[in-house]
Amino acid sequence: MSMTIGLAGKPNAGKSTFFKAVTLADVEIANYPFTTINANHGVTYVQAECPCKEKEKTCGKCVDGVRLVPIDIIDVAGLVPDACKGRGLGNTFLDELRQAQAIIHVVDASGGTDAEGNPVEIGDHDPLEDVVFLNREITMWLYGILERNWVKLSRKIQAEGLKLEVVISEQLAGAGINEYHVNAALVDTGLVRVDHIKWTEEDMIQLCDTMREISKPLLIAANKADIAPRDNLNKLKELDRIVVPTSAAAELALKSAAKNEIIKYKPGNGYFEMLTEDLTKAQKKGLEAIHKVVERLGTTGVQECINRTVFELLDLIVVYPVEDEGKWSDKVGNMLPDAYLMKKGSNCHDLAYQIHTEIGDRFLYAVDARTRLRLGEKHELKNGDVIKIVSTAK
Repeated sequence: MSMTIGLAGKPNAGKSTFFKAVTLADVEIANYPFTTINANHGVTYVQAECPCKEKEKTCGKCVDGVRLVPIDIIDVAGLVPDACKGRGLGNTFLDELRQAQAIIHVVDASGGTDAEGNPVEIGDHDPLEDVVFLNREITMWLYGILERNWVKLSRKIQAEGLKLEVVISEQLAGAGINEYHVNAALVDTGLVRVDHIKWTEEDMIQLCDTMREISKPLLIAANKADIAPRDNLNKLKELDRIVVPTSAAAELALKSAAKNEIIKYKPGNGYFEMLTEDLTKAQKKGLEAIHKVVERLGTTGVQECINRTVFELLDLIVVYPVEDEGKWSDKVGNMLPDAYLMKKGSNCHDLAYQIHTEIGDRFLYAVDARTRLRLGEKHELKNGDVIKIVSTAK
């Protein structure tokens, strides 16, 4: 499946640093609001255990038994209060965000930037306010779109007997909302039992808030965790969502040092290995400082944010389709050529369609490459499955 994660947050929270760290893209990073004006699009990687570890030879597509599965990531313009009313770069931000299946909210856990993203003393700003504000802005953006033609739409539903969830999903399609999201939100809020003509403004905002939570699940990267007051981190960790302490600046420095062959570093590891002693005083001092950060946090947290967004927040699995179930390869002998991200609960027929519509249409059965057992179309796939799809000839 095509996967896009959005990076969101107020200006100067470390989004662009986080983006550069996970993509090593050349983006502008500065200590003032609105450094990012146009969204930055890039590719990052989620890590999965590669099945080739079970074979005598490696696939050549993994690093030390870890398969890197590409996903799209988008770093959007910093969000300021009342963005939903078009303030700052609000409309641009929210329009860009519609492409994302999940959001990593990069929060300045140090409290060293105010609501607008301007630098203040460490601990002066409460990062919980940033979490509330981002959710509120996205909710009110959805509400603004829905409310725009609501009187006309609600009369149309009543007069023509149209399905409520169809009309709402059509109105919000541009925001990435589908019928499933609307249905689930109607049930969760109890509004499914209330005549839509009688909905209050509060009801509609509650519906939009629930649709936001369902359609754009969110993980918090508690950034600048290495300088954050302990109280701030504890408050964030008490929130009812995944919170990962991060230091995007440390991750970027490690990635850059690894790229320049100064150190050996695998993203997500809590350690790195020196490859040269030929360092300047500044480089030595920098690496010592990063070592202390990583020692304190365990890891920089950046790769953990990507992995947990994909596997926990979005509940995805990795499946490896092959054409030769004996060699686990394609027709020309490339071992484990592809790795597909799929929703947990997907079956063999879903995989066939993901490979190609024609293969889905002509599906006969699948084969588990580990056991050589034949699998039916409804067989539920597991994380790490190696599967051959058999279909009828054209």
